[in-house]
Amino acid sequence: MALRAVIFDYGMVLTYPPDPEAHTQLLRITGLPAEKFDPIYWADRHAFDEGKFTGEAYWRDILHQAGLTLPPSAVDELIHWDARMWMTLNPAMLAWAAALKTRGLLTAILSNIGDTNHQAMEREFTWLARFDVRVWSYHLRIVKPDPAIYRYTLDKLGTQPSETLFIDDRQVNVEAAAALGMKALLFTTVGELRADLIARYQPVDSLERRGPPLFLRPAAPTRSA
Repeated sequence: MALRAVIFDYGMVLTYPPDPEAHTQLLRITGLPAEKFDPIYWADRHAFDEGKFTGEAYWRDILHQAGLTLPPSAVDELIHWDARMWMTLNPAMLAWAAALKTRGLLTAILSNIGDTNHQAMEREFTWLARFDVRVWSYHLRIVKPDPAIYRYTLDKLGTQPSETLFIDDRQVNVEAAAALGMKALLFTTVGELRADLIARYQPVDSLERRGPPLFLRPAAPTRSA
């Protein structure tokens, strides 16, 4: 069956890895060393992405776990820098997504993300509207790799799993998509993704015949101001 849609993860696929400058700012505000901060940061991240915590509640919980008392202005700063940490764009992937659209394919974003990070994206990234479907986990209170969030995205696209390519940087999410019958690939780099597409799936040939090369030349990261 012909490929009709491509679903992209957001963080680490449409963006580069977390911005180290933003991470440094989080350490500065909390006064914690990375070896103490990082485990606390990730401990309830799933719940934040699932909508069980708002951004403010998530950060107040982190401060509580760390035994810290900081003013509301510090919480606002933490929210700001947390969002910035995930906003260094991958221009090659964004260019490819745009090229797919011009050739008649549907595109979607399916992201595990919390409310304040998504809100920061919406304020700054007008290109989000170019994707036909955008699914944010906290809206649904479901996160990948729950099959329900994949089915929801497919329903919004109006495509069958076999007509849809899913790209994510986490193996567990890729496996969940494949289990539903989607074409699914683990993302590491633009070059590796292109090689995987060529090696594993015929649709790459039809995509290149229908328009521009599968990928543009990788470019430097684009950081939002």
